[in-house]
Amino acid sequence: MIAVNEPLLDGNEKKYLGECIDTKWISSEGPFVKKLEEGVARLMNRQAGVAVANGTLALDVAVAALELPKGAEVILPTFTIISCAQAIIRAGLVPVPVDCDPQTWNMTPENVAAAISPKTKGIMVVHIYGLPVDMDPILELARQHGLKIIEDAAELIGQTYKGQPCGGFGDISTLSFYPNKHITTGEGGMVLANDPDLISRCRSLRNLCFGPRRFIHEEMGWNARISNLQAALGVAQLERIDEFLQKKRFIGNEYQNRLKDLPGIILPLPRQSFADNIYWVFGVVLDESIRHDADWARQELKQLGIETRPFFWPIHKQPIFHKMGLFKHLRLPVAEQLARRGFYLPSGLGLNQKNQEKVIRGVKEVLKSI
Repeated sequence: MIAVNEPLLDGNEKKYLGECIDTKWISSEGPFVKKLEEGVARLMNRQAGVAVANGTLALDVAVAALELPKGAEVILPTFTIISCAQAIIRAGLVPVPVDCDPQTWNMTPENVAAAISPKTKGIMVVHIYGLPVDMDPILELARQHGLKIIEDAAELIGQTYKGQPCGGFGDISTLSFYPNKHITTGEGGMVLANDPDLISRCRSLRNLCFGPRRFIHEEMGWNARISNLQAALGVAQLERIDEFLQKKRFIGNEYQNRLKDLPGIILPLPRQSFADNIYWVFGVVLDESIRHDADWARQELKQLGIETRPFFWPIHKQPIFHKMGLFKHLRLPVAEQLARRGFYLPSGLGLNQKNQEKVIRGVKEVLKSI
């Protein structure tokens, strides 16, 4: 089976893990945590980063750190992972999902502007799959309406918008270091900001909100610490970020060139005026000429030894939120269509050319069969 994602761990990972074991610094107090925070902050053009246990906790900490008033609304894309909406709800806020662009799969400034109400206090920007959100108009909307911006750049580590690093915009940003990301620590994430007070608050929330006297707490936080072992992996990965991005684009461009004339599928947009696609994953969407949905295509590819993943199921269609009385009658057709007809192909850093060739042949075989 060709895995949908396989990380590359053939740099200094073993060496740095060995250092952790030899020095016995395996907890969150070890030196690699600081090295990872400082290195990623430089990459994102941020003043500081706060490493946490995973990307979901990064969102939880980031939203909580902003201290938005209870009951306030936060706009977010419906086409994203559930962690984004969970962080909003857990902070006592109201998520307001908006639809995405059918070509870029990202939230649009127009949809964000239409969703702003007197209760809106924040916008959660999530860069999806390979292309960045058009940030300038959204930053202007935030300025006009006095809104905070939470930027989730988990999928676009190393990507830029008009030459500026994604993850460097807005009031606070978050990353994930899950194994399918451009930098992995196995599990892990980070919160980044420029405001020293905001960074200090994130550090407190990450560590159970200990007061000046240990074990006395004025507030509840999380045990969201990352270990020195995990951070050691991340430091080794960060050393190769340029190489990793080059390989991601090579994989994406190979798929584009080999599948561009194949009837029945829509390929990701290669570029916009402000960024070339970084191809975190290579997604495809079955067009209306294909009578089956993505689940059928994925099952056919699985029979050929090719693993795939479905696209995000929209926030407004999640059963758990319907049980909570949210979004029951909301219709956002672009995201709904993408969820039914979209999936992504093996495109991890460990994918070799031989296996990519097998994937390309498999996709052609499946689509030609109908």
